[in-house]
Amino acid sequence: MDNSISAGAGRVFIHFHWSGLDSWITIADDGCGMTDAELESAMKLGDRNPLHHRSTSDLGRFGLGLKTASFSQARRLTVGSTKTGSASCLRWDLDVLANDPQGNWHLLEGAHEGSESKLAQSGAKESGTVVLWEVLDRIVSPAYKEQDFHDLVDRVEAHLSMVFHRFLDQSGGRFELFINDRPLKPWDPFLSANAATWRSPEAPMGSGSWKVTAQTFVLPHKDRLGEKAYLDAGGPEGWSSQQGFYVYRGRRLLVAGSWLGLGRGRSWSKDEAHRLARIRLDIPNSTDADWKIDVRKSSAHPPVILREQLTRLAEDARDRARKVFLHRAQSNSSTGRVEDLASVWMSKELASGRRYRVDRNHPVIKSLLDEGGGLGERVEVLLRVLEETIPVQRIWLEAAESGEHAKGGFTGEADESVKKILLGLYRTLVLKSGMSPEMAKKKLLKTEPFDLHADLVHGLPAEINGM
Repeated sequence: MDNSISAGAGRVFIHFHWSGLDSWITIADDGCGMTDAELESAMKLGDRNPLHHRSTSDLGRFGLGLKTASFSQARRLTVGSTKTGSASCLRWDLDVLANDPQGNWHLLEGAHEGSESKLAQSGAKESGTVVLWEVLDRIVSPAYKEQDFHDLVDRVEAHLSMVFHRFLDQSGGRFELFINDRPLKPWDPFLSANAATWRSPEAPMGSGSWKVTAQTFVLPHKDRLGEKAYLDAGGPEGWSSQQGFYVYRGRRLLVAGSWLGLGRGRSWSKDEAHRLARIRLDIPNSTDADWKIDVRKSSAHPPVILREQLTRLAEDARDRARKVFLHRAQSNSSTGRVEDLASVWMSKELASGRRYRVDRNHPVIKSLLDEGGGLGERVEVLLRVLEETIPVQRIWLEAAESGEHAKGGFTGEADESVKKILLGLYRTLVLKSGMSPEMAKKKLLKTEPFDLHADLVHGLPAEINGM
């Protein structure tokens, strides 16, 4: 894929062909192609110096990717290329090399006997390149089933949709990718099209050859997304795994969610509280060595000169993400400001450690505490028992095991059930607290969890009589 883009391809076709142990895969493009000499150089291991200057669109570095990636999946690699109507074809065959009595490594001319048609099916007429993998010993084993092969295709689709999403979205010119003739859609890790996504302006960091560009995104809370949108936004690895920095070189994604070893005192780990934070980072391909880009182009380590700036950027992103995560869909609230919201629970750091307390000023709680006849005292006893027996460890463990969190805000409750509770509190605010119906509704719209049910609040009767 990287080679195809570097060759100026506008379309790439990947085909997975299932035939048991004889299954094969082709990757074909309509790029500029290669001459005989260029193809021979491309098939050699380490055919380029990683320190040499490269164009900004060149996604390669070591000259190892095609060969090492292929040998990690298949025992036979064949490459056919056409340039200005002239075709060339070379192959590596590990079985032939293993049986060479002299132990020599030499390229073989043309496709393996019987494999010519596989190249022809994907071959370009005027220009382009076809890569053929056969003898897929690292993919297809004797116990491998056709469904396993189809599952593999799905994983490859998800991965490529993520890694090359900034090409597939056409933002840098025409580029299309097809798997088994199905066009791939880009997976945008930042939910850029969602109005509820918070984003910072693009910010340059460093200077000269060290200059990088960063932009912070805080994704919407689950409450702001539909079920399908929420699942899609989780990405190939899931919500918690996809948090952190997304490092791009030439718009190609290198690192898909990592805190890059940054942190104060010790490196940050991926946790639930910061799962909504994602930071886009664009680096030039002239600084590969400084960023310690590996041969697989799957890891990166920021140079010391940028670590402090990146740490501050990440701290801000993590803080914003944590607030959104803790305050649910706060922008669904009619107040639009979380500080105006009357929450039931408060988190306090006491001398004895962190404690969670019920806010006695919450309208529901206050109305009970103000009741006469000893009810207030009994409610206070109940609240203290609840506060001292919160199953914090159990909640944490079950959330970590299932990846899901306890539901709240009347999730799944019928409107009639919620409305019944609303009516009771509405009555108390109007008849016992002396509020006007209009003021009582405003109070409810600023009260957790009724802030998420604005339609029901607005639908409360304007007159209290007869309730």
